[in-house]
Amino acid sequence: MVTSDQRRRQLAREKYARQQQRRAEARRRTRRNTVIASSLAVVLAAGGAVWASVALTGDESGSDNVASEATKTPGPEQSPSSQAEPAMTIDKKATYTMALTTNVGDITVTMDAAKAPHTVNSFKHLADKKYFDGTKCHRLTTSGIFVLQCGDPKGDGTGGPGYSIPDENLTGLGKAGKDGSVTYPKGTVAMANAGPGTGGSQFFLVYKDTKLPPNYTPFGTFDAAGVKVVEEVAKAGVAGGAGDGAPQKAVTIQKAAVIKK
Repeated sequence: MVTSDQRRRQLAREKYARQQQRRAEARRRTRRNTVIASSLAVVLAAGGAVWASVALTGDESGSDNVASEATKTPGPEQSPSSQAEPAMTIDKKATYTMALTTNVGDITVTMDAAKAPHTVNSFKHLADKKYFDGTKCHRLTTSGIFVLQCGDPKGDGTGGPGYSIPDENLTGLGKAGKDGSVTYPKGTVAMANAGPGTGGSQFFLVYKDTKLPPNYTPFGTFDAAGVKVVEEVAKAGVAGGAGDGAPQKAVTIQKAAVIKK
């Protein structure tokens, strides 16, 4: 026989599930509208430069919880947004590498702990928990900007670790030009976000020089072999033939490890 307490808990779980579904649908609508609006090429008066301002969103705070398991979704008793950024444990004077083993080839990222300590510390924390293992690189852009976006455990652009890290090194690529952009050179690794101070686990790999506003933390570079891997993915294009979406050649991070050199 179901007790009144059990019934109340069941109703609470059902209410929570409905709230989560509504929030997810609202996020999908917002993302879709943002992509439609921002994918249009903008002709800039200063110098007549043309570049596509495609928002590199992601890591909406509270989407996922890694307090105990990387892919576990908390129940109604626990608010995922209550998590704090992991305590600083890295050596800011040291060099760290992130080795990404994927189904299409290996990518080695050299991380700048001195200029982006919070970002590197978070990646070390998450990689040690195997957070990235088995995750898909969910987004490829081949028009206007040229990146492969990864780091979402949900694989749809809505996932994150349940905490946010501050933006860092935003002047590291130089001063913005008259068009408001800087060049993210080929081989750059930077954080995706949903606005200032909202970085979490999603990041993007630049496979061709790309102009973007200096809003995305550049925290490292990836090796020439890794660039070739991403270029091959880009050559296969985006699923459905668009210029922005899931890569036609699926990419899965099989293992990620952050190591102090």
